[in-house]
Amino acid sequence: MRIGLYPGTFDPITLGHIDIIRRASALVDKLVIGVAINRDKGPMFSLEERVAMIEVECAKLTEQTGTEIVVHPFENLLINCAHDVGAQIIVRGLRAVADFEYEYQMVGMNRVLDSSVETVFLMAEARHQAIASKLVKEIARLDGDVSSFVTPRVLEELRKRLGKS
Repeated sequence: MRIGLYPGTFDPITLGHIDIIRRASALVDKLVIGVAINRDKGPMFSLEERVAMIEVECAKLTEQTGTEIVVHPFENLLINCAHDVGAQIIVRGLRAVADFEYEYQMVGMNRVLDSSVETVFLMAEARHQAIASKLVKEIARLDGDVSSFVTPRVLEELRKRLGKS
C-alpha cells in the first residue's frame, strides 16, 4: 500500500489545501493529513478545531476519490511523522518560487535523515496560488470577504471565531 503524508498547520484549511489533497489522493492508496502542532505560530484555531475541520472536508473527498484520507496530529520532525504513519511519500504544495526555495531546503534535510522517503511537489492550481491561511485570517479579521478562499463550513468557523456571525 502506497501511503502519502501531506503535512501543514491548516489554520484554517483552505481551498488551496483541498485542491492539493484531492490531487494527492490520485497518487496514493492512503493519504495522511499531518496537522502540525506548532506552538510558535500561535494558531487561531486549536488543534482539535483544525482536525475537526479537516475531517469534515476530507470525508467528502474520500467519497469522491475512493482514497482513504486520515488526519494525524504531530509535533515531531516531519520525517519521524512519516515513519510513524508508514508514509513513503511526503506531499508538499507549491504556490510560488518563494515556496520552492524553502521546500528545497526541507527536502535536502529530509533526504539526509531518510533517503527512502520521497517528496512530491504539487503546484497549486492557478486560481488557488494566492491563497495562504495567514492571509485568509488577516482578511477575515479586517472584515474582508474570504468566501472564495475557504469552504462554507470553514467560513462559518472563521466568523464564529472572530465574533462576526
